[in-house]
Amino acid sequence: MRKKRATKRIISPDPKYNDLLISRFVNSILQRGKKHLARKILYDALSMIEQKSKNNPLDVFKKAVDNVSPLIEVKARRVGGATYQVPTEVRPERRTALAIRWLISNAKERSEKSMSQKLASELMAAFAGEGGAIKKKDDVHRMAEANKAFAHFRW
Repeated sequence: MRKKRATKRIISPDPKYNDLLISRFVNSILQRGKKHLARKILYDALSMIEQKSKNNPLDVFKKAVDNVSPLIEVKARRVGGATYQVPTEVRPERRTALAIRWLISNAKERSEKSMSQKLASELMAAFAGEGGAIKKKDDVHRMAEANKAFAHFRW
């Protein structure tokens, strides 16, 4: 191995909830370096969740991310000229990263007015086990299930 492994950056927890997961979520919403705006979008979404569902918004948020996190995914492997979709387990770090990415991208596709409203409704849907992000997770799991025959190519 010629190059050394990249060092893992340590991110600080967010100021309001003092939570690392929320901080990672804010960093994923972030566009053009406007962290203040990204924080405002998420905090507004969490306050909307609190008003709508009467649950603790932090619990709803964490459960939503947990519900969307995939356990297995398929990776393309070339074996003797053929490419196989090989099901592999997802590392915990990547699991939450995928969940966050899917939640944000599916929230963007929703039809509500503001991004915070879109995000709030996507998080509520994911908390209830429905919505676009959950559908994406189910699709990934279904692909892995369909290609279970190629699991022996994993190394």
